[in-house]
Amino acid sequence: MSELSIMCDESDEWGKLSEYYLITLVFHDQSDDLGTHIAKYEAHLGNAGLPDIAFHAGPLLNGHGDYEGMPMRERKRLLVAFLTLVRNMPFTYVTFAHKKSEFDDNRQRFEAQLKRDLADYLLSHLERFQTYGTVKVYYDNGHVVTDALKSSISYALSKEEIVYRETCVRDYRLEQSADLLCTLELTVLKYAANTQTATDLKIFGNARAFKMNYLKAVRKKLRS
Repeated sequence: MSELSIMCDESDEWGKLSEYYLITLVFHDQSDDLGTHIAKYEAHLGNAGLPDIAFHAGPLLNGHGDYEGMPMRERKRLLVAFLTLVRNMPFTYVTFAHKKSEFDDNRQRFEAQLKRDLADYLLSHLERFQTYGTVKVYYDNGHVVTDALKSSISYALSKEEIVYRETCVRDYRLEQSADLLCTLELTVLKYAANTQTATDLKIFGNARAFKMNYLKAVRKKLRS
């Protein structure tokens, strides 16, 4: 039987002042090749004179971390290059999004809702998940999401062969993909509420440009 990888990314930490909290799960059947796509992406970076930086959406958008001092034009080129990789790699994803204000700043209520979201989703796709002999779950030890992931996956799948591995965004291109998708889904909400930032406009353009040039490229990977 084949193996399934689940990569996780969360948009923020509970205690911060952002309006939304999102969690994105990326699903990859390990029998589907990623190496060829990744090799093409890395070759493109070299041919285009772009640095091979472990993709991290937040620092890229704001010019922080590894992107410190990098011109916006180059950061946008890196974003487009990685978006092309994400579009071509064989995986699917799902995002769960909530406004923090709906929970009156009660973290326990939110964690309970997140566990229900994850368990309901897994149970509604149970037949597919049961075709895998092993499910490997990769997480970055986020304060809210870790317990929700473990409890909901263990409850819904009831499999002996569930493996949990702590990771970070630098470790895997799929983890970096989850990071980008979570950022794009958050940007959808901001444009819809007309709360986009100056950085969003500089990087993505107006709402129409964002949908056409960025969102359209990845939404086909949404798992229903």
